[in-house]
Amino acid sequence: MFRPDTRGIFLSLCLARVALSLLHPECEFYFQLEKEERLCLQYIAEQENRSTEGCRPLWDEVVCWPQAVTGETVQRGCPAVFSLFRNNTGSVSRNCTSRGWSKAFPAYHIACTVDDDIPETEQSYFATVKLIYTIGYSISLGVLAVAVFILLMFRRLRCARNFIHIQLFLSFILKSVAVFIKDANLFPSYDTNHCTLSTFACKASVVFCHYCMITNFFWLLVEALYLNSLLLSSFYHSRRCLWGLSILGWGVPVVFILLWIGSRVYFEDTECWDNTKDSPYWWIIQGPIVVSIAVNFMLFVNIIRILIQKLNPRLIQFNNSSQYRRLAKSTLLLIPLFGTHYMFSSFLPDYLNNLRFYIELCLGSFQGLLVAVLYCFLNQEVQKEVHMQWLRWQERSYGVVSPAAKGSQMDTPF
Repeated sequence: MFRPDTRGIFLSLCLARVALSLLHPECEFYFQLEKEERLCLQYIAEQENRSTEGCRPLWDEVVCWPQAVTGETVQRGCPAVFSLFRNNTGSVSRNCTSRGWSKAFPAYHIACTVDDDIPETEQSYFATVKLIYTIGYSISLGVLAVAVFILLMFRRLRCARNFIHIQLFLSFILKSVAVFIKDANLFPSYDTNHCTLSTFACKASVVFCHYCMITNFFWLLVEALYLNSLLLSSFYHSRRCLWGLSILGWGVPVVFILLWIGSRVYFEDTECWDNTKDSPYWWIIQGPIVVSIAVNFMLFVNIIRILIQKLNPRLIQFNNSSQYRRLAKSTLLLIPLFGTHYMFSSFLPDYLNNLRFYIELCLGSFQGLLVAVLYCFLNQEVQKEVHMQWLRWQERSYGVVSPAAKGSQMDTPF
């Protein structure tokens, strides 16, 4: 139907666009055709015990032809699936002869024209979006890996807060890897029928991609919960608390994934499990994500409310104002990480789908990069420890002793 160089791009983007759960018309064409075939075969089975005079019902891979008497001319409109590509009001006819059905006239490719030429601007648009999110996930993957290495390398940086940051980084890393694995398994070549592909490898890649997506949202939720707890009290976060947060971030998504796998296996084991349109079982995954985004947004609003109260000079001591101001600065930088952009895109009207497309794919692919920069590379503690390590290396290599290299203390802003 479509040229090989654009078909893979379209279908890849449609699967990546998980939140919208839409199918490209090419796949919709196959699925509707299969549905019409099932209905036609059911109709043919019901007509088997009736009169055999004339022409029997026929499914010719495109249109279902009814029972007809000899000499009758039957006219059928172009199948509804063709309207997915162009509004088509053409019709096709067949004559019922003593020898059976005649050939269809005019031919389908004449009567039911299909514009399978994708405009150059549309090709460029989808190709650009795919290129942007591929670059975004690649850059995020590399930067996040460096950030995890830095936080693990320095002992002075090992604390409860950075432990949670590392888990968040890992969730973004897994999300990026899952996207690449999914693309490799579902679109190994342009000759593959992506719409009807159904293998263990492609299903496993879709499951892994959904799991990484849920864990990513849940670790953003953990960050929000942790930041709220720091603002509300001086609660000491024990190992038991960290284990609980780890179970929330990594373990709870497993429950939803297992429930979704069970529902797909027993009730909707079709294609590669990537078709979520009109599927009630998709809410097993989408539901927790929506709830986490909503809770994150409420926690963000609560953080702003607390900070506004605590930054009032009449309500706090002067020696604490610097700490709260730094905390306010960090919180404001968390706006894109608390699901605010997802809340915004969810309420966009349908005619702004292209904007929603960019927000969910393009900006979302660079989210990991933004997290690494905010939590690691712009963190004063990290900068200080890296600087101290550089001074120690100079001392060992060149014998240069710097007063600043004699020791350092960990500065914890919250």
